[in-house]
Amino acid sequence: MTWFTEQSAVLQALLGTLFTWGVTALGAAMVFFFKEINRKVLDIMLGFAAGVMLAASYWSLLAPAIALAEEMGGIPAWLPAAIGFVLGAVFLRLADRLIPHLHLGMPMADAEGPKTSWQRSVLLVLAITLHNIPEGLAVGVAFGAVAVGYPGASLAAAIALALGIGIQNFPEGAAVSVPLRREGLSRARCFVYGQFSGMVEPIFGVLGALLVVVMRPILPYALAFAAGAMVFVVIEELIPEAHEHKNIDLATMGAILGFTVMMTLDVALG
Repeated sequence: MTWFTEQSAVLQALLGTLFTWGVTALGAAMVFFFKEINRKVLDIMLGFAAGVMLAASYWSLLAPAIALAEEMGGIPAWLPAAIGFVLGAVFLRLADRLIPHLHLGMPMADAEGPKTSWQRSVLLVLAITLHNIPEGLAVGVAFGAVAVGYPGASLAAAIALALGIGIQNFPEGAAVSVPLRREGLSRARCFVYGQFSGMVEPIFGVLGALLVVVMRPILPYALAFAAGAMVFVVIEELIPEAHEHKNIDLATMGAILGFTVMMTLDVALG
């Protein structure tokens, strides 16, 4: 742990997001042990992921963004958080429009983005990959906040965020790889696709940390940006998918559990 604290924010962000990617790969490896995931279990997983992301959006991102803007002064403390939050959602909305993808359980006719001849399996992976962008960004920005000396940021809180994102990535990896098995792909190929969806997290984690370290004044905007993108994913993707098969109460309890786990990690460790 001492070695980790002595590293640069960019390296810490890289290591943190490599961890979250690794947990995604562990989840994807479930395809070697199971042929399918019970739909009720899958909906609980989706709800859990939604709860983790909602809690992280507030405790790890929005609250620190508002506190930092208040400390910096010059403008209303809520303004950077509001601007960054909206921009994060707009960014994901544009990515939704520009990148072909298909949500789990949807027929090919419901694929979003530009029309393409890409295989269904590729479109499914791209849907989860889009949703992993804000997760990697959030972890990177959190480590960057520590590096620039923001008083409200702590290494423990950044690690807690990476841990929380990693925990919800496990069922997410399984939720990608196991359904792909029903598409007729080999187990090895399903695993590759499942873990591939988490590959963007180290990329955007490093990018987030670099931007914050180089341009400290954007930190409150960057924190809120990641929060807006995460909340967009929860509302646009995770909750509708979890409710699609009418397991609403189970998905809701999964969300409550995920929210509680992430809140506890952030408050207790941060």
